[in-house]
Parts: sequence; C-alpha cells; structure tokens
Amino acid sequence: MAEARAVVADLTTLDRTALEALVLAQQEKLLSRDSEIEHLKLVIAKLRRMMFGTKSEKVTREIEQLELKLEELETRQSERAATTSTVADTGSKPARRPLPEHLPREVHTHLPNETACRECGGELRKLGEDVSEMLEYIPASFKVIRHIRPKLSCTKCDVIMEAPAPSRPIERGLAGPGLLAHVLVSKYADHCPLYRQSEIYARSGVELDRSTLADWVGGASHLLTPLVDKVRDHVLAASKLHADDTPVPVLAPGMGKTKTARLWTYVRDDRPAGDTTAPAVWFAYSQDRKGEHPRQHLSQFSGILQADGYAGFHHLYEGGRILEAACWAHVRRKFYDIHVANGSAIAAEVIARIGLLYDIERESRGKPIVLRREIRQTRARPLMDDLHRWFNKILTGLSRKSDTAVAIRYALSRWRALTRYLDDGSIEMDNSAAERALRTVALGRKNYLFAGSDAGGERAAAIYTLLGTAKLNGLDPELYLRHVLERIADHPINRIEELLPWNFSALVPEHLT
Repeated sequence: MAEARAVVADLTTLDRTALEALVLAQQEKLLSRDSEIEHLKLVIAKLRRMMFGTKSEKVTREIEQLELKLEELETRQSERAATTSTVADTGSKPARRPLPEHLPREVHTHLPNETACRECGGELRKLGEDVSEMLEYIPASFKVIRHIRPKLSCTKCDVIMEAPAPSRPIERGLAGPGLLAHVLVSKYADHCPLYRQSEIYARSGVELDRSTLADWVGGASHLLTPLVDKVRDHVLAASKLHADDTPVPVLAPGMGKTKTARLWTYVRDDRPAGDTTAPAVWFAYSQDRKGEHPRQHLSQFSGILQADGYAGFHHLYEGGRILEAACWAHVRRKFYDIHVANGSAIAAEVIARIGLLYDIERESRGKPIVLRREIRQTRARPLMDDLHRWFNKILTGLSRKSDTAVAIRYALSRWRALTRYLDDGSIEMDNSAAERALRTVALGRKNYLFAGSDAGGERAAAIYTLLGTAKLNGLDPELYLRHVLERIADHPINRIEELLPWNFSALVPEHLT
C-alpha cells in the first residue's frame, strides 16, 4: 500500500504531457498482454484439436521401423530385378512352400488351338500335361487357380503340342492379379504394412513371408509405372491445377532415425465447372520441402494454380506463366480457430460473411464457366467488396499483435489471389480438391511410419496416384487394380491409355459399374 501511495504521489508531480505518455505506455502494455493471452488460448485450442486417441501414449516404434526398413530393402531388390525382366535366384530368399491343400481349386485347362498336327495333319493324342498353380485372392478368402496344359503328341510323327503357358502379372510369381491388388490397396489405402498382412494371411492358413509380399509390391510397382506416367501427363496438361503437400516420416540412412520428407499432390478436376474431362491426381515425393520441387514438377505447366500460402509456390507466379488462385478455406480456418479459442465476435462475423460466399458457390456448382462467372459477378462481387472495406475498418481498432489482426492482414495481403475466382468461372473458391487427395496419406501417417526409404516414398507416390485417380473416376481402387494387373503384362505399350481409369471403365463395364 505504501508503494501504491508513493506512485500516486509521484503522479501529482507530472505535467499533462508526462501523464499522457505514461497512460499510453500502460495502455500499450495492457494491449500486449491481452494479445499474448489471446495467442496462447489460440495455440492451446489448436493443440487440443490436434490430439488423437489417448492423450499420453508411449509405445515404442523401434521394431515396426526395423520391419519397414527390411520390407523396403526387399521391395527395392525386387524392383531392380524387374527392370532386367528376369528374377535372380538368391540364397537369401525363403524356399517356396507348396500351396495349402485345403484351399479350393479352380481348374483352367488350356488346349492348343490346333486340332491336328501342324507338321503332317495327323491325329493328336494326350501324352501328358504340365500343371502349375497360382495363388489368387477373393474378398475374405483364398483360392488356388490350377492351370493345366495337356501335352498332345502326334500319332503319325514325333511332334508334341501344348498350349502356351498363361502369362502372370509378375514373371514366375505366385500371386494372381486379385491378390496383388489386395496387397497394394491394403498397404497404401488401408495403411496395413506388409508384416501385418503376413500375420493376417497366416490366420487363413496361408504362409506368406513379408519378403515375398515385398517382392510382389516391387514387381507390381514396376508393371504400373507406364500408367503412372500417363496420369502425370494428363494432370499437367490441364489449364488449372490444385496443389498441396504434406509431411511424411521416412527412415533416414542408419538405424531407427527418421527424417521428414514431403508428398506433393496435384489435382486436375474441373467437374464443378461443368467440364467432362476426366479428373486425375498425381502425387510426387521429395526428400524435403524446398521450393525447387514444385518448380521442377510444374516446369511444363501454365495456367491457374490453386494452392495455399506456402512460400515455395511464390516463385512460380513470377513472369505470369502461372497465376495464383488462393484458398478461402485457409482464410476461414484461421478465423474459426480464433473463434473457438476465445469466442471472438469479429471472427464469428468473418465466418458468417465467408459462409454467404460459399452459399453462392454451392448454387453454381456444375454449371458452365460463363454462367458461374456471371453469378459470381452479380452476387458474390458486392459481398466481397463489402468484406474488403469491413476488414480495413476493423483493422484500425485492433492491436497489430493480435491474432485477429494477423488473420485479417493475411487475407488482405492475398486479396488479388483470393478474388481471382470471381473473374474466372473455371477457378474454385478453395483448394479442397487437393486437401481431399491428401487425407489418405494423413490417415496412414497416424498408423505407422510412412516409408522405409526415399525409394519407398517414390513408390508410394506412384501407387497413391493410381488409387486416387481411380477414386476420382468413381471406381473401386482394388477392382481397378485387379483388372489392370490381369492385362497389363500382355497389353501393348502403345495402347496403355486403354488401361487408365477413365478409359478402363468403358473397357470392362460389367466389372466396374
């Protein structure tokens, strides 16, 4: 109390100017403290929403990481072997076990096309037969497909005739296309690592080593590479793309340590603007988040890029070859976080205003580009101009350090990119298409380490490309991969486009409708 009285006594000795300066200084301290409190509440609220499952779960991942490391090495070995079109016999591979007798057998008999000896026209009689088996997978069960090729000998000469052996997705591989598709979808879409799949299959009485599954993944990835390249070309030929990226943990060289790599996604989907061009998504992997990666990915692209505010994209917009279209979902999310943290009335007002703009978008979805632009110019433009004026007015009464002011300045600094969609009916209001494409990756990241090496990250990006594009085209990814793997080994490379998702549904409609 004595100290307080001393302060009051000191104030009586100050003149008007000194008192005003003291009041301003104290007000600035209070504003700074309020801003810090507001910021801390916002951070806490964000952290609470980021929590998933139990709040404190300390489970070692060392064994899982080592399993994935081994899985990756074995898959890479198989991939290298596939490039030479032969499978090397190595002593490190486990001996192939006979297929279980309890599995049902589906017998396919392959007879030669000729009904008489091709040399002399003599009658053919059965001399013997070659029998081989291939393990196939159908939902919730296994079966063995037995291929029988009777050997026929000529009754007049020594000629022996036999039907050609049916091709397999992987040369001399045990897995049928359905089983291969299931392994790939389980690993990359259902986030089930190969060693876990091995345990699951063992419950059905089928012993499949993790190394065997890794061989299959590597071989199938090699087969599918031409399709992935075609999807990438289709995506980059667009005049508008959605882009985003997400961190993925990858084992660094050595034992047990991880590094943070990135998975980039580029989506072509103009259906909301009434375009009938097939949608597609291309994933690309990189070891880090440097801006050189999107620059390389989009070196041949020109048009509209819908993306967030990542600084690595900014250099793309220099020169005008690529125009930026910013994301209103990112803007809205910033104000939503503020509102959840402290119930801000200003944030609530912003959310409501942005909601009106989204209402207009929902009404114009699927309409032609010209009509969408007309609707936006007539109805959304006045709301947007009013929001811009309101932002500038509100900003004058806020502390520069407050999170609300930061969120408003973020929107104002990107205003041209945020409003570009008003003048172009092909542009979307947000970048949700890219965010949706990354959801599968985010789910897998919660379950286990993403990849065992950089090569594993690149392989994952390739498989995600096919799975994501199949889903965008309304296909069941596993059914799609199954029918592709049935055909691709024998399919002419100059007609590989026939196996792309948007063409494949027309090629085999009875299986994919």
